[in-house]
Amino acid sequence: MMKKFEEKTLNTETIYQGKIIDLQVDEVELPNGKTSKRELIKHPGAVAVIALTPEGKLVMVEQYRKALEKSIIEIPAGKLEPGEEPDKTALRELEEETGYGCGNLEHLISFYTSPGFADELVHLYVASDLYSIQESRETDEDEFVELIEVTVEEALQLIKDKRIFDAKTAYAVQYLQMQKLMDKSE
Repeated sequence: MMKKFEEKTLNTETIYQGKIIDLQVDEVELPNGKTSKRELIKHPGAVAVIALTPEGKLVMVEQYRKALEKSIIEIPAGKLEPGEEPDKTALRELEEETGYGCGNLEHLISFYTSPGFADELVHLYVASDLYSIQESRETDEDEFVELIEVTVEEALQLIKDKRIFDAKTAYAVQYLQMQKLMDKSE
């Protein structure tokens, strides 16, 4: 059965295989019978964690992002390792990047980051009942982060100031803002 607007792959050429992504070019047959090329990034998937302190603050990290040539503030996140379940990745990344464990981890939603050219699927979690872990896991050897805890209002200002500049973090902050508004209306 053909899917609506399906593009049938005629040929795939692998251009690059890396540590985080693979790049391929697919030649496809379009629904009208013509052909075209699609540049595609293959990614193993990732997690992101909305980590909330008992005081209701959002735990974030500031780190340098080479693609942007600047530091930005983000929620803890990281890629799935082969065979690793997303909830395990979420716990691992929370511990590695923040030094916190959590008593409660809830899957919120999964979303594609850039479906026009990439298959990266991010699984977003909410972590609560945070506690400091005795022996925190070390961050990756090429990862340098600074821990920051902010209120939702402070996070909204960081978005305005373009210190929070990525979609997953902006989504998380707006989700929390929406939750606060819903709680007030009840």
